[in-house]
Amino acid sequence: MPRLPLVEDLTKGPIPAGSVLLVEFDAASLWYNASLTIAAGWLNQGGNVAYNDWTQSPDDLRAKLSRLGLQVDALENEGRLLIWDAHTASLGQKSKESLAPDSLKVADLSLFVKGAMGPPEPSWLHISDNASTLARFNDDKSWTELVLTRFYPFIKLGKMRSLSAFTRGLHGEWVYRKLEAEADGIIDFKLDEAADPPKNLIRIRSLRDVGYDGRWHSLRINENFEVTLEK
Repeated sequence: MPRLPLVEDLTKGPIPAGSVLLVEFDAASLWYNASLTIAAGWLNQGGNVAYNDWTQSPDDLRAKLSRLGLQVDALENEGRLLIWDAHTASLGQKSKESLAPDSLKVADLSLFVKGAMGPPEPSWLHISDNASTLARFNDDKSWTELVLTRFYPFIKLGKMRSLSAFTRGLHGEWVYRKLEAEADGIIDFKLDEAADPPKNLIRIRSLRDVGYDGRWHSLRINENFEVTLEK
């Protein structure tokens, strides 16, 4: 089974199948680039990736994955890379992508998610780059319940692995507590502006089924925008 770059660099073993890892990130952190690094690493090791794109156009996402050395067209044609375009609906526009909701309202999105999710496969990694977008279109209780009753169970039952990301400090405290209580692990990305110069950091805050290094670790971004741990 493929390894999760960055994440499993800080663990004492592989992340178990069926794990939902909650990512809480500062808006100025390196999470977005890190998510692409993780996706590319998983694909390069023979795994499959479903990337739920909330934050940028799918073509921009493809360009960034290509910059990391992936043959994006081939991976999509082979069915190994799926891009769910949630970004276009957030702009009030209709997407040209085959996997794209027309609305981010919970009632509409619930039906879309049910139809879009294919057969579970342990080789799949699901990355949701910023589901905090849901809060723009729904009350907190509704979208939180959607995540807990649709996304989390699908990952667990399908024995897949998931990185589900939310912006830190944007929602009420109870939202984070609900999501954290149901997750199998919590990963933090932040920008430490107290340092001179400021440092981008990652840590594993908690992980249920495998040992880990819970300290903060510095990140660096390379010329191709790959994110790696500082040595």
